Amino acid sequence: MERLPPIPAERLPELLRRMPKAELHIHIEGSLEPELMFEMAQRNRVALPYASVDDLRRAYDFSNLQSFLDIYYAGAGVLITERDFFDMAWAYLQKARADHVLHTEIFFDPQTHTARGVSMETVVNGLHRACEQARAQLGVNASLILCFLRHLSEEDAFQTLEQAMPFRDRFIGVGLDSSEVGHPPEKFAKVFARCRELGLHLVAHAGEEGPPAYVWTALDVLKVERIDHGVQSSKDPALMKRLAQDRIPLTVCPLSNLKLCVFPRLQDHNLGQLLDAGLVATVNSDDPAYFGGYMNDNFLRTFEATGLTAAHAHRLAVNSFEASFIGAAEKRKYRDQVDAVFAEFA
Repeated sequence: MERLPPIPAERLPELLRRMPKAELHIHIEGSLEPELMFEMAQRNRVALPYASVDDLRRAYDFSNLQSFLDIYYAGAGVLITERDFFDMAWAYLQKARADHVLHTEIFFDPQTHTARGVSMETVVNGLHRACEQARAQLGVNASLILCFLRHLSEEDAFQTLEQAMPFRDRFIGVGLDSSEVGHPPEKFAKVFARCRELGLHLVAHAGEEGPPAYVWTALDVLKVERIDHGVQSSKDPALMKRLAQDRIPLTVCPLSNLKLCVFPRLQDHNLGQLLDAGLVATVNSDDPAYFGGYMNDNFLRTFEATGLTAAHAHRLAVNSFEASFIGAAEKRKYRDQVDAVFAEFA
C-alpha cells in the first residue's frame, strides 16, 4: 500500500466522493431507475406489472442472482427506441460525473433487446450517442463493451457478434454475464477466440456465485484480460497468487454482493483482503438502480462497514485507471489527477 501523507479520518468520506475514479463494471440496463422505466413504459405504451414506482421498488427484494435477473429482464422490456437507449445511458453518465467518475467502460446486453425485435443498430446507436455527448459535455470518457448472455447458447452469441460487426467501431470489447452457476466460461471458448482474432478486449464475469474454477477457465480458456467480480478467488490461494503476479484486475461490486447475498453483511466483504494480497481490485456499482447505489455509495458504505483506509482508497482509485482499456499516457494523466486530490486532503 502506498506511503501517503496522513489524511484525517473525518475527511475520508469527502475524499472518497471527490477522488477521480474509473468505473469498469456497470450494466447499463441495470442503471434504469424506476422513474425513467415508468416514463418509457408510458411513452412506448408498454404495460408494466407494477402499479407505481413504489410498487416496483418494493419488488427489488432479491435473494440471489436469478431472482434479480428475472425482474431485470422484465424491466428492460420498456427499451424500444434509440431515444430510450440514449436517455438511459445519459442518465447514468450524469450520475457518474457527479461521483467524479472520469472514465467508464459500460456493459450492454444486446440479446436482451434483439430477442424482443429491437435492432442492434437501435441499441448501439442510442448508447454510442450518449457516450459521445458525455465526452463533449461532461468530460467523461465512456466506451461500450458488448456482453453475451451465458444462459443462452454459444451459437446465439456468434449470431449476436455477427449482428454487431457493422458497428465494430462503436464498442471496444466483449464480456460474459447473466446466470453464472451451471454456465462455465468454457461454454463460450470458440466465440471468445473469434473476438480475440478481431482485436476486441475480453472480460468475463467469474467467481461471483460461481467457484474459483470459473476464474481459472476464464483466464486460461477464454484468455480474458479482466475478471468481473472474482470475489470467490480468495478461496483458492494458488489463484490469488496468479491474479497478483499477472496483475489481472478484478471489478468488484460490494453493494451488489451484499444485495445478492454473496456476503451476509457488508463488514464481511473481502475487498480489503484482495487489496492487501496485492490484487488489482477495483470498486464498481454493477446494477446501481437495483442494488442501492452508484459509485460513491459503494465507496462510502463499504469503507464505513469494513474500516478501509485512505491508503486503500488511493490504491482503488489508481487500480481503476490501471485496469481500464485506455492508453498509458491517459492512465498517467488520471493517476496525476488522483495524486493531486489526495495531496489536497493531506
